Amino acid sequence: MGEPSREEYKIQSFDAETQQLLKTALKAPSLECTAACFETDGEYSVCQRSYSNCPRLMPSRCNTQDRNPGAVDLEKVANVIVDHSLQDCVFSKEAGRMCYAIIQAESKQAGQSVFRRGLLNRLQQEYQAREQLRARSLQGWVCYVTFICNIFDYLRVNNMPMMALVNPVYDCLFRLAQPDSLSKEEEVDCLVLQLHRVGEQLEKMNGQRMDELFVLIRDGFLLPTGLSSLAQLLLLEIIEFRAAGWKTTPAAHKYYYSEVSD
Repeated sequence: MGEPSREEYKIQSFDAETQQLLKTALKAPSLECTAACFETDGEYSVCQRSYSNCPRLMPSRCNTQDRNPGAVDLEKVANVIVDHSLQDCVFSKEAGRMCYAIIQAESKQAGQSVFRRGLLNRLQQEYQAREQLRARSLQGWVCYVTFICNIFDYLRVNNMPMMALVNPVYDCLFRLAQPDSLSKEEEVDCLVLQLHRVGEQLEKMNGQRMDELFVLIRDGFLLPTGLSSLAQLLLLEIIEFRAAGWKTTPAAHKYYYSEVSD
């Protein structure tokens, strides 16, 4: 149930051209908080320090002065990130940081939003084909839900979550709360993880849909046909998590996490 302790990903799985696209899109000298940097060994690390204080992002180390995100095909970059997110659930959990960094870099360097437009268009395409994706690949479906929730968590308009993503994210979570999904631990785990991550934000944007979602979750918990003991535990935990104001009490943390570890 926990998130990785370090946000580090290898990019050797990308071909050389794609690696260069990502490096160029990400390495902008004006990029500040939540900056992203590729080390020379191909390891992607998200750095939460400011550019001026981060040795990884110093021009002498990264050679960022000659890099301009507007000089690459940012629509292609968006497709690369989405494609990789659908194949790698670990990558999809933190890809929002990378997308945020590229959007910030493009805005500061070129004053455009080509990457964001390409990203949202691709998310919409995958959303419209979500049932086919789930039927074709359960892992790909779980990766997609993880990715779109991650994007919702990071992308902002006037410091507010993007309204255009609220209903698609809700629809994905509603699908995970259907009986056939609750019988699969991978989907239950995804549902609970994403509610931990974006549930409070979603409820603020549309409380009625959150109420309706938790009716499904409670029904699934109370009528546990086909549910594993772990799935029941996860559903009970998220029900209590929301009831406590989207917080985990010390007693609940001790109980649920000891149960999961056992």
